[in-house]
Amino acid sequence: MEVRLAVPADLPQLKAVYQKIIRHMDENGVPIWDEVYPCALFAADVEARRLYILEKDGRIAGAFALCDSSAGAGCVEWKEPQAKAFYIDRLGVSVEHRREGLGSVLLHGAAELARAKGACWLRLFVVDINRPAMELYVKNGFQRAGGVYEEKIAEDMVLREFGFELGLCP
Repeated sequence: MEVRLAVPADLPQLKAVYQKIIRHMDENGVPIWDEVYPCALFAADVEARRLYILEKDGRIAGAFALCDSSAGAGCVEWKEPQAKAFYIDRLGVSVEHRREGLGSVLLHGAAELARAKGACWLRLFVVDINRPAMELYVKNGFQRAGGVYEEKIAEDMVLREFGFELGLCP
């Protein structure tokens, strides 16, 4: 299995995978994604060459976007805020492949890509109610940054997000 850059032909299958992920998250008390986010961003991610997928048995088993910035970056206390960093966004593992270690495979792939692009840090944000994701990040060596990013989604909806980071440089 290898992490590879997504292409436009991947979009229909990727959206189907994420629709199942969204349903699973909703059913398990983590209603943070919907019919718009993250799927509406995938085409732009592909065009910007920042969307990566992992295939297993010829099918998409997971994906993530690797971005050079994040709206919440200035809201938490990173260890080296001025150092070059990449941000993982929209990371998901297909419902059919849960508990197979593919989340870790995706994180290791993101770290290698970020390191190859000259970054010393790999960072991400996770909504405070997404305990399974936080456990995955900690298991893979990420540490929580101080502070909270409050992302206003709508007038009556604010997501509280924690920053996590992984050092990539010696």
